[in-house]
Amino acid sequence: MNQGIKTILYPVQDIRRAKTVFSKFLGLEPYADQPYYVGFKIGDQDIGLIPKGQNVGVTAFYHVDDIQSSLRLLLDSGAKVQQDIKDVGGGVLIASVIDAEGNVVGLRQLPTDKRPS
Repeated sequence: MNQGIKTILYPVQDIRRAKTVFSKFLGLEPYADQPYYVGFKIGDQDIGLIPKGQNVGVTAFYHVDDIQSSLRLLLDSGAKVQQDIKDVGGGVLIASVIDAEGNVVGLRQLPTDKRPS
């Protein structure tokens, strides 16, 4: 099942400065504050800041129940792998492709015990 876009990652040059700006803009402190990722939660939306070297542009991540089938469907439709499936901690899997139109499409799968019912 595809749960829609729930994670958006912004690549930033200066993660400390961006954290300050987003904290003020969103009116809340980050729930995750690491040199490689600063994350904010608004409802079930995740807004993340990552150092620019990790990504070229903003990436929206669709939350899916089966990342392998979702990735296969996109690849079968002409997409090319940008980031193969990777565990980013705690069993959370991500992947991204560049679709046939040149758009980056991100996929994110939570571990079974952390998925919404």
